[in-house]
Amino acid sequence: MANRIDIVVPDLGDFSDVEVIEILVTAGDRVQREDGLITLETDKAAMDVPSPENGVIEELTVAEGDKVSTGSVIGKMSVEVGDTVVIKPAIAAEPTGDTTVMVTPSGTAKKSGGMQTLVVPDIGDFDDVEIIEVHIAPGYSVEIEDPLITLETDKAAMDVPAVVGGTIDSVLVKVGDKVSEGASIAIIDAVSRDAAHEQAPDAVPTKDASPAPAPQPVEQTPLPKAALPTSLPAINEAGFSRAHASPSVRKLARELGVDLTQVKGSGVKSRILHEDVKAFVKAVLSGQSAAPSGGLPKTPSVDFSKFGEIDIQPLTRIQKISGPRLQASWINLPHVTQHDEADITGLEAKRHELKGPAKEQGISLTPLAFILKACIAALKEFPKANASLSDDGESLVYKKYYHLGFAADTEQGLMVPVIRDADKMDVYELATELKRLSAAARDGKLKANDLQGASFTISSLGGIGGTAFTPIINAPEVAILGVSRATIQPVWDEKRFKPRLILPLSLSYDHRVIDGAYAVRFTTYLGTALEDVDALLQAIP
Repeated sequence: MANRIDIVVPDLGDFSDVEVIEILVTAGDRVQREDGLITLETDKAAMDVPSPENGVIEELTVAEGDKVSTGSVIGKMSVEVGDTVVIKPAIAAEPTGDTTVMVTPSGTAKKSGGMQTLVVPDIGDFDDVEIIEVHIAPGYSVEIEDPLITLETDKAAMDVPAVVGGTIDSVLVKVGDKVSEGASIAIIDAVSRDAAHEQAPDAVPTKDASPAPAPQPVEQTPLPKAALPTSLPAINEAGFSRAHASPSVRKLARELGVDLTQVKGSGVKSRILHEDVKAFVKAVLSGQSAAPSGGLPKTPSVDFSKFGEIDIQPLTRIQKISGPRLQASWINLPHVTQHDEADITGLEAKRHELKGPAKEQGISLTPLAFILKACIAALKEFPKANASLSDDGESLVYKKYYHLGFAADTEQGLMVPVIRDADKMDVYELATELKRLSAAARDGKLKANDLQGASFTISSLGGIGGTAFTPIINAPEVAILGVSRATIQPVWDEKRFKPRLILPLSLSYDHRVIDGAYAVRFTTYLGTALEDVDALLQAIP
């Protein structure tokens, strides 16, 4: 038994009118869930549109060169119901155990937009994310934007909303499952807009006089990505995530244990194709190429209980994820840290003067808001600090946007929310965003978009203490600013010593991009910017 459904482009984030650069299947092809159907290419990456279910492609309505957006229908397929889905008669919004249908006063059934598959949208760089709550069940009626499931990454909890309204036919996931972008969540009997307008407002659910016996549910097959290994020691994760390859190629590479940073792409713009990955494996097996071991000397394994009482506590989710990433950054990027100081005596005096009026407006005017503002000025003056190395290491990618990440201390560990387009905000707006994102981080309510796209990061420990430290660069960024606690120090003004409030600055930078002279010019300029309080308080033109 098969069911005919539309193939819909999943959530593409902020992208629209994305070009189709490759058609991977034709009518009549049999596909598995998550198999790539078409490949799209934005100005930032190539991505596959995956098959929502196991089945047979009936038709594709797009061609190479066409442009699509989130929700675009690109074809139709026959879903093999017996594999993962049990198609049941539509039932009312609240399941009662009886089969019911929604009818109008005239007795005609409500029109439907057809069976469609709801999938996990773009959730950023996260993969194999755990489902901690399922909000739907067969028979539930949902509207657009109603939550379907709640996911929890190492950094935040997020709801996956419905992109169409209708009645849930079957749910394909459960609490504890792990899903990735494009994974199927549920089958919905979608309501077309026309049918929604035609539906009488006083329509009521009416029991079917002779309901058909409900078919026995078939055990769901596990999602393919959940079965993939979560870590491959031989893979350079920092480089793998930036490799120019589609999701299906990445999946194949992980299955074969191939580090994409070692594979040369033969596609358009050096994009890595399936054939490139297979050729790389053949070359390694035949001895024509040597795959780097990437191994590091292991630290000794010690039974600490031999020396006294111990207590073993598991790492937090954030520590499990951030640890390997920090290690990869430390190993792969040649870190150098430039320590400097800034005189913020005038800044603090002005901030205390403005703090009271700002608080009356609900704004917490912290020193970090001024530091963010000064960093924007420094980044514009020294654009290398706002850049990234290209994947091949032969070019520098200068970013025309200023998305500033800041380290937020939470009970689960350190998180780095991102203030987008910080250059378009004044000090008060920056302070408001700092407060909002910090609260969301502490409550575990950050969205995927709140944790992506930073071009420069600031780690401020001044509220806790310290005199200086060496922050680890948040790759693929090339610099990070550490801020320690300001102290009153005697400063000679050519006549006498004066007490001044001095702020320690620690700029860690990737020496492949930034040299020592450039770094010290950056911190010197930053210190000067922090002293010019009036300029920091100027409104955005």
